[in-house]
Amino acid sequence: VLEKNGQIGGRARQFSEQGFTFDMGPSWYWMPDVFESFFNRFGYQVSDFYQLQRLDPAYRVYFSEQELLDIPCNLEELSQIFEKIEAGSGRKLKQFLKEAQYKYELGMKEFAYIPGLSIRELLNWRIAKGALKLNLTQSFDRYVRKYFKHPWLRQLMEFPILFLGAKPSQIPALYSLMNYADLVLGTWYPQGGMHSVIKGFYKLAGKLGVKFQLDTEVKGFKFHQKAIRQVVTNRGAFDTDLCIASADYNHVEMNLLDADQRSYSSKFWEKRVMAPSALIFYLGINKKVGGLRHHNLFFDRSFDQHAQEIYDQPKWPTEPLFYVCCPSKTDHTVAPPDHENLFLLIPVAPALKDEPSIREKILNQVLQRFEKNIGENIRDHILFKRSYAHSNFMADYHAFKGNAYGLANTLSQTAHLRPSIKSKKIKNLYYTGQLTVPGPGIPPAIISGQVVANFVQKQISKAINFS
Repeated sequence: VLEKNGQIGGRARQFSEQGFTFDMGPSWYWMPDVFESFFNRFGYQVSDFYQLQRLDPAYRVYFSEQELLDIPCNLEELSQIFEKIEAGSGRKLKQFLKEAQYKYELGMKEFAYIPGLSIRELLNWRIAKGALKLNLTQSFDRYVRKYFKHPWLRQLMEFPILFLGAKPSQIPALYSLMNYADLVLGTWYPQGGMHSVIKGFYKLAGKLGVKFQLDTEVKGFKFHQKAIRQVVTNRGAFDTDLCIASADYNHVEMNLLDADQRSYSSKFWEKRVMAPSALIFYLGINKKVGGLRHHNLFFDRSFDQHAQEIYDQPKWPTEPLFYVCCPSKTDHTVAPPDHENLFLLIPVAPALKDEPSIREKILNQVLQRFEKNIGENIRDHILFKRSYAHSNFMADYHAFKGNAYGLANTLSQTAHLRPSIKSKKIKNLYYTGQLTVPGPGIPPAIISGQVVANFVQKQISKAINFS
């Protein structure tokens, strides 16, 4: 594995400063079955590499200074909360999640593992049989409105869609499977932070004989008969029989390959609907902060306006919704005693002009609302501060347009309509990651690697049998 940066993990890296340890990117551990299945594939369990704790409540949602909800992991308790907000919604929640479970079982255990090389793959009888129940052609927002009228409940059900990178009106109702992952399978935390998962992958890879070379950036390739024979890096060239690129797909195509070697043109990439980027702040606080859970969502402003400023009229948000992760509520190792570790994330449009003054302006704006909601002063207690946005994503990961989450999971960018896992021009070049199948997020990224590995193994087996 040739790794550009000095640490494994890509977006799931970690750093430590002044006694604080920050996960740099992903902070939600959902779909525990995907992680377990991955380790089972090699004869291990998750618990062989890191310890999980289920969070209860899973997260807190602030709708205003006086109005908040804690989301319990007990479904019966949650249905009672729904019922108090809107009569009849407790029963509807159970029906909604029953349908979501069907989609999850079919979507995440079969549909997500399809290589996406041909529409014929979708003719699998189980997928064809269940197509109507998958709600592929109905929008997510319309689907949610069939069940729930109260704006709080609709926002709560639409929240996981933020991870898919498009407005609820543009995402197929298939993705109610995310609500099943959220409300039934639960929100978990790996002790030591999300980077513990990466350390687990690294340890497993070591057991299997995989070698890693850090600070090694790929600069190009040497070819023979339309196949890569050497990977050229800043630390020399490496011979290869095949190459799997988990770097940014657009970067590999547009910067490492010649025009006649590319599967997609620049025009193709410009037409892609991108998921949001993110403006992130890592804050070390020199006191304990009340009013917070491990995960906290601040929905105290208009969701529709923020969504428009991401997708329809891209600009820095006027009054952004935001998310605060406080892992020190669960894990005492990530902050000094009587301190808090805060991770603030604001979803923003990709390809924005990223300047320090803009970052600081939005931080002040968000902190003002944050303090108002929780009823505490934060700004006077910031011991450590670091920000991360578009220019960092581009510098560290060559991220197309400074994106954080990859391609949006719209219907026109699903399965075989996403960039292919196999190069159309280079015989032995394959792709994995958030710009190909199945999509953005840690569980889909894990599945993406398995999809490519399975496909490559089949190709090798065919070649051996043929010879």
